[in-house]
Amino acid sequence: MRKKIDLLEDDEGIRDVITMILSDENYEVRSFSNITEFMNRDTFHYPDLFLLDVMLPDGNGMEVCAMLKTNDNTRSTPIVMMSAKYDELQIKRSCEASAFVSKPFEIDFLLKKIGAIIQN
Repeated sequence: MRKKIDLLEDDEGIRDVITMILSDENYEVRSFSNITEFMNRDTFHYPDLFLLDVMLPDGNGMEVCAMLKTNDNTRSTPIVMMSAKYDELQIKRSCEASAFVSKPFEIDFLLKKIGAIIQN
C-alpha cells in the first residue's frame, strides 16, 4: 500500500513540484496551500507523514506542528518542517518535528529524508 503524505505549502510552484516528485516516488500526496484548507481536510484517513512549510499566509506551520503533536490521532505521525527563514534549532524549540529541511533544498535530499522517516 502506498504511503500517504499531507503537504502544507503556500508556494504553488514548490507545492506542485513536491507533489509531482513524491507521486513519482509512489507516495499518495494531499496538498494544501494554507492552514485553513489543511484544518478542513478529510481526517477520516490520516497520513503516514506531514510535510509542513513554516511561513504561511494565514499562520505559522510550527503552530500546526505543535497542534498535530497534541492530537491523539496524529501525535505519533512524523512531521518534516521546511523553511527558508528559520533554522533547525528554532524549529526544535517550537515543535517536535521529526526532521527539518532548509529551503532551498535538493530534491534528492528531501526524498532521502522522507524515505528514512516514513519507511520505519
